[in-house]
This record gives sequence, C-alpha cells and structure tokens, in this order.
Amino acid sequence: MHGATTRLQRPFSPLLSPLLSPLLCAGLLALAGAGPALAQYKVVGPDGSVTYTDRPPADTRARVTPLGRAAAAAAAAPTAVNLPAELRQLTQRYPVTLYTSGDCPACDSGRQWLGQRGVPYRERLVSTEQDAQALITLVGARSVPALTIGAQPVRGFSEGEWAAYLDAAGYPRESKLPKGWQPPPPMALVEMPPRPAVVEASATASPAATSSRAAARAAARAAAAEAASAPAPGSVRF
Repeated sequence: MHGATTRLQRPFSPLLSPLLSPLLCAGLLALAGAGPALAQYKVVGPDGSVTYTDRPPADTRARVTPLGRAAAAAAAAPTAVNLPAELRQLTQRYPVTLYTSGDCPACDSGRQWLGQRGVPYRERLVSTEQDAQALITLVGARSVPALTIGAQPVRGFSEGEWAAYLDAAGYPRESKLPKGWQPPPPMALVEMPPRPAVVEASATASPAATSSRAAARAAARAAAAEAASAPAPGSVRF
C-alpha cells in the first residue's frame, strides 16, 4: 500500500553552525528590516503601539500613515484614509468627485448636501478653458456643479437625483464619516505645467562671449569717432 510520505531532513550538523550562524543572523536581520519596507501602512494604535501592515485597520481610532504604493494611492484619493471599512471600499469602487467653480451658489449647496449625507468626496475646480474642455469629456457638459460617482456622470444639483445614484452605488443614507472629517482641499481639474524660468543672458554668458561683445562695442565706438573726425567731401585732410 502506497500512501503519502514525508521525507525527513538530515539533522543539522553542529560542525557547520559556526560558519552559517553569521549568514543566518544577517538574513534574519534583513527580513526583520524588510517588514516596514514591504508594509503599506504604519498604524499607531490608541495605546501608542506601532504596527506595520499591508491593509488599513478597521479600528477608526488608530492613526494610519500610508507607505509606499499606499501613499501614492492616498495622494490620488486622499479621502480613503482613516475611513470606516465600508466607506473605504466604496471610495475605491465608486469614488465621488464634485466639480465646481467660483461664485456658484448651486456648487455651495451641493457641497453642503454631500457633507450632510456623509459622502467622502474630492473637489475639482473648473476655472480655465482647459478645465472646461476636460469637464465636457468627463460629464458631457461644461456646466457646474457636476458629479461623478465612479464612471457615472450627474449634471446639475438635484438632491433626489444625487441621492438615487448614491443609493445605487451603496453609499449609506446616514453619515458614517469619522468626527471632524474634512474633504481634501479643492484642486484644479487640469494642472497647468510650471512656466519655464526666465534666465538673463548676461547671467549665463560665457567669458568668451562677454569678451567678444565688449570688443564689438569698442570697435563701434572707434568707428564712430573716426567718422566724426573725417573731412568733408572735397576737402583734404593734412
């Protein structure tokens, strides 16, 4: 009868331990140091204990600091940090973005309504023609306020319409946001590249170029002086 077997390993030879011990210690130290490096979150518990994990904790009292890829993701969707697990999952599947502009009472109303319902969102400002064109691509119009819930665009502010789409996405009807939660600061919808710095030619000119320009100016002055002292036509200079 043949069954599953387990092959026993040969006992570790104590003669080799002095040679391998430094290597094993170095390996263990490397693994210990790799814990924080491979972790995606640093978690400081209510009791002050610090742990590293690849998943954000469910305990909303803990202070969470994203690391590595999680930090980059938090920068793209900062509202997902320190949220209850239910809201965290929703912001990953159906992130909510509010599109606004300055001097827009309806935008103020939509922003207030989202806060009262407890919807974590990020805000994008539409203030340039590039922003308006990008808004058309996203929601099909260049009017604000506008909302996207995942890939679903919603134009204009209507409590009933916004509530219906948020209900369909699974957002709770009563706020479950942590106390004191605030949305991240509004950002431009289209980030303009920085203007190139203006460099004065005199500040970066090479010594050779500077010397050449000085010689040219001296030659011009000499030519002007010679022309001023030249005799008039028909006369003779002694």
